[in-house]
Amino acid sequence: MHAYRSDVLVVGGGLTGIVAAFELLSAGRTVTLLDRDVEANLGGLARESFGGILLVDTREQRRARIRDSVPLALRDWLSFGNFGADPQAEHWPRQWAEAYLNDCNADVYRWLLDLGIRFLPLPLWVERGLFGEGNSVPRWHVTWGSGERLAARLVEALRAHPRQQALTLRFGHRVESLLETGGRIAGARGATEAGGEEFVAHADSVLVATGGINGSLERVRRHWHADWRRPPETILNGSHRYADGRLHDAVDAIGGLVTNLDRMWNYAAGVHHWAPRKPLHGLSLVPPKSALWLDWRGRRIGPMPLVSGYDTRDLVTQVCAQERAYSWQVLNERIARKELAVSGAEFNPTLRERSVAGFARDSLLGNRWLVEQLTRHCEDVVTADSIETLVAKMNELQGDAAVELGAVRETVRAWDAQVARGPLHNDEQLRRIEHLRHWRGDRLRTCRFQPIDDARARPLIAIREFVISRKSLGGIQTDLSCRVLDARGAPIPGLYAAGEAAGFGGGGMHGLRALEGSFLGGCIYGARRAARAIVG
Repeated sequence: MHAYRSDVLVVGGGLTGIVAAFELLSAGRTVTLLDRDVEANLGGLARESFGGILLVDTREQRRARIRDSVPLALRDWLSFGNFGADPQAEHWPRQWAEAYLNDCNADVYRWLLDLGIRFLPLPLWVERGLFGEGNSVPRWHVTWGSGERLAARLVEALRAHPRQQALTLRFGHRVESLLETGGRIAGARGATEAGGEEFVAHADSVLVATGGINGSLERVRRHWHADWRRPPETILNGSHRYADGRLHDAVDAIGGLVTNLDRMWNYAAGVHHWAPRKPLHGLSLVPPKSALWLDWRGRRIGPMPLVSGYDTRDLVTQVCAQERAYSWQVLNERIARKELAVSGAEFNPTLRERSVAGFARDSLLGNRWLVEQLTRHCEDVVTADSIETLVAKMNELQGDAAVELGAVRETVRAWDAQVARGPLHNDEQLRRIEHLRHWRGDRLRTCRFQPIDDARARPLIAIREFVISRKSLGGIQTDLSCRVLDARGAPIPGLYAAGEAAGFGGGGMHGLRALEGSFLGGCIYGARRAARAIVG
């Protein structure tokens, strides 16, 4: 059995683990960092992300004349989070929410600026809330270079650390249990992914930074929230394949408290990846605002039309309320080029590669490349030059006659008639589109009044969309020092958790729903708090 020894053992090589290891090295500690994945994937799911971070009172906001403050952000966070009524259960989650907002400017924003990370000049305005209870102002700061640049820069900083010789970095190592000695956690045991060779890692302190449970679709189904009724027949995987809850079980086995696992941040608009790297690998679309969101029969979901940008959790709730929990979006190529996007670094190459000219071109003229990729390769996308042919292809794709031609034809006709009325329309989706277009960041990528069955905008496009798993909002309960707590609320000596493993802090700092961008920010913030607490 191979043995490792260091001051601190960090389990997980995602954003949280990398930042924590960097900070611990800076504080003079020796660190063992164990990750299950291969070395090329160091950085975890953050590498694949769009790179948006919720930040408050930044220079980007001030330059755009956005008035933001911690009290305003906290009001939005707590209102949108819809925390439970039990003050004891919600104590640490609420404490973490307030701490993040108070500290994110210094501990996340300025810290990243010092490392050379930059952001797009216009913060995006997402999760506004269906009735105004979400983000009051734009706060979603997109990393210039996407999540890939963010992760790569932090990996670079870790590898170039002046004390990098004090770091033991091992890949393909799967931790399976925690070691308890003399009443405190003193390391972990496990085996290598490839050969099953056993190892033991001894340390004075252990930090769990292994992500959530949403990479295990079996666990996603087991902890499915009651609001969403039953789990859909098809759920796609948009999480990390090793975010399977194994360390949640290990913490539970030694008496640590794991909470709120039914609180998840899933998305309603997932499609199959045509080059999958894991079973049921899904891509999360950013649904076009000017598309019609239809149920499995081709009828518009309502009475409140589904429009992205307001309440992601509600979109999942509405889709799961249908008899069949998948949906369709119907649009045309003009809408797709201007509005359709795929979340993440992989399908945003001009952002990922930091191409100013390319990014400006795509923003102003539309993303022709992405539309061609989806229509050519994605099995969930069909195109046609008429509604009749489009519906026939939708039914052929699904393998039945569920989509009703009459329903789709009438829905499109009614929408186009509303669009033709211009500002005298009486459609809630058009009202929301007008609201979105008030902000410059949205106006660039949102059509004003675009009919669907427009001969100048064809072909027509239909996208079959599934619920896709993504992030865990619940997890290992911790205090503000990232110490893992037991059922009595007492800290377990030597054991810490941070990032998504801890529900991004306290076992669920977002509540039931999240203001987008608090995920990457929560990983960085939790990692830095954990390192400071471990150092003492």
